[in-house]
Amino acid sequence: MSNQKTDDNRFEPVDMSLHELELISRQSLTYWQDAWRRLKKNHLSMLGLTAIILMTLLALFGPLFSKFSYSDQSLELGNIPPSLEIYRIDDSHYFYMNKEYKLIEATREGEVLSRLIPVEDNIFEKYRLYEIGDKQVKVDYSLAAAASKSEDPNALKFAITVDGQPVEFIDEVRNQTYWFGSDNLGRDLFTRVLYGARISLLIALVATLVNFFIGVIYGGIAGFAGGRVDNLMMRVVDVIATVPLLLYVILLMVIFEPGLKTIMIAIGTVYWVNMARIVRGQILAIKEQEFVLAARTLGASSSRILFRHLIPNTMGPIIVALAMMIPSAIFTEAFLSFIGLGVSAPMASWGTLANDAVSGLRTYPYQLFYPALFISVTVLAFNFLGDGLRDALDPRLRK
Repeated sequence: MSNQKTDDNRFEPVDMSLHELELISRQSLTYWQDAWRRLKKNHLSMLGLTAIILMTLLALFGPLFSKFSYSDQSLELGNIPPSLEIYRIDDSHYFYMNKEYKLIEATREGEVLSRLIPVEDNIFEKYRLYEIGDKQVKVDYSLAAAASKSEDPNALKFAITVDGQPVEFIDEVRNQTYWFGSDNLGRDLFTRVLYGARISLLIALVATLVNFFIGVIYGGIAGFAGGRVDNLMMRVVDVIATVPLLLYVILLMVIFEPGLKTIMIAIGTVYWVNMARIVRGQILAIKEQEFVLAARTLGASSSRILFRHLIPNTMGPIIVALAMMIPSAIFTEAFLSFIGLGVSAPMASWGTLANDAVSGLRTYPYQLFYPALFISVTVLAFNFLGDGLRDALDPRLRK
């Protein structure tokens, strides 16, 4: 065998960049991991999710930090706002005057103590005399009538004197006893708003369960069966959807008393029809695809095809629809409670709190502000989350 010299010019180094092209730069993501990744990029949706979590935590644990229950009342301390104008008598005596020109003893920091009893209440000359410590305090509200007719918005409505010397408030501080103020019966508005959050979130949970276990299954069976079965089932849905929810509630009151149970039964009766229509449409769109034919060929039963293949492939639109229907259920409960068809006193609901506050809206606007604020924040949070889920679960937007 002859020795041949190797010609190095016939060889060249391997281009390693071609090998690097075949490397996996990152771990592959599942459908739900990719949806969560895109949902986190939607700031409004994450803000809505955070608000929902905080609202849930407040509803569950918030009342534990209050020394009042939702039914505790003190008529002497009614209609006290969340911020107090504190007047000073001496270093150990401070008070706040309410809209009815009555004095409430308080601390410098804003803790409400008790209502002061006047030693003289002259309704003809319109003044009240109080003895606080060794001081005599006079509240003259005879100026209110003239101030109401005056065009000057800063016209004085009252005058307060301590031993004949005029006194003005020294500071405006937060109410340390009633954080959101008190209602006309002296009940803590903070505690009642949080108990109202419990009821609203319970209604949201009921609406979710009803939509998921009735609407999804009913719509899935109708869409998968097709033909006369589908036609008959959807006509039932049409009949239920034509009757307003308010009429269902009124009819149920003939059997049950007004309250949370009536609203839950009404929602459970009619709230699933829109979900059934959505699921039926999705099932009709995908039931003729190849993976369904492959499952039939392998001998899968109809129930297995429906619950293991078709419904899981429609979970994206189902979750989006659930997120959009929950705020509607919360607002429906608040509306029914507002018109007197919801929970009964002394239980608290955002709707009943708004109804109680309407009569004193101009005098005590804070009593309507807080339940309206919580309703708005909760509904907006679910709407923001629903919009984000719609974008995140849409496979056409995957990148």
